[in-house]
Amino acid sequence: MTDPSTFDKDWEAVRGAVGSVLVGQDDVVEGVLTALFAGGHVLLEGVPGLGKTLLVRTLGAALGLDFRRIQFTPDLMPADVTGTTVVEETEQGRSLVFRRGPVFTQLLLADEINRATPKTQSAMLEAMQERSVTVGGVTHMLPAPFMVMATQNPVEQEGTYPLPEAQLDRFLFKLIVPTTGREDLVEILRRTTGAPQPDPTPVLDGDRLLAHQQAVRSVEASDETHDYAARLVLATHPGHDMASPEAERWLRFGASPRAAQALLLAGKVRALRDGRTVVRAEDLVPAALPALRHRLHRGFEAEAEGVDTDQVVKAVLETVPQHSVSP
Repeated sequence: MTDPSTFDKDWEAVRGAVGSVLVGQDDVVEGVLTALFAGGHVLLEGVPGLGKTLLVRTLGAALGLDFRRIQFTPDLMPADVTGTTVVEETEQGRSLVFRRGPVFTQLLLADEINRATPKTQSAMLEAMQERSVTVGGVTHMLPAPFMVMATQNPVEQEGTYPLPEAQLDRFLFKLIVPTTGREDLVEILRRTTGAPQPDPTPVLDGDRLLAHQQAVRSVEASDETHDYAARLVLATHPGHDMASPEAERWLRFGASPRAAQALLLAGKVRALRDGRTVVRAEDLVPAALPALRHRLHRGFEAEAEGVDTDQVVKAVLETVPQHSVSP
């Protein structure tokens, strides 16, 4: 297993490399790195110009990973993402050859993913879940490590296709990218209106990242910690005997088991960063918002009164005790 001190050293090295280019957005960077070391995908939501694309590109450079970007548009076809089989002329005659699409990379930026049609969005499902692509009945494995970072704009809704629940559930975290503050904006102007800044040099490679991801899964968790993750998720299910009052009032249905997995994996990352090889219940709390907000579905009353899923998650955290109670 990876030494926790080595884990934290590499974490800080990547964070420092990203910070040398990207200004501010500390909470977003923290969430992205947590998902990265946990081996999950991230959905970034924010208006244009906040550094989402720069973050992903800088992260790829800092990790020395192969990086590609797909601009999702309404006319993008599934084959434009996964690749397609073409006929080629060879000395032996014609043969079918698979031409790989841009999804065959290690770090993929799916820019404005909600601008593509549901058919094209679904082309990402197998890649995100199975780390493979099936074309013409043949399955092709994607390189490891493999991470999808998708962006979507919450403002420009015309000409967009909301991501289906199955797609959203594949993202370990959904992170909200806030507007830049005054001091950060001044620093951005200093960096971007002068001489071009070079990309950071790699501070971590794919093999070491895979080793850290394996170490995260080797962190131990007690039955009580598992139970806390389960109770948090079940508290979001209206009609369940463990549902919180807020879930009963505001939600149509709650989070899936993948939410509990996301909570636990993020908690294990936090434990390793703290130098521990055992995750505690309190390690799961910081991951609750990014792990749950996109997996909850509001009812009519919540939409009418402007209650968002973050408010429900915060209420659930206050309602569900960290320590188990007798049923």
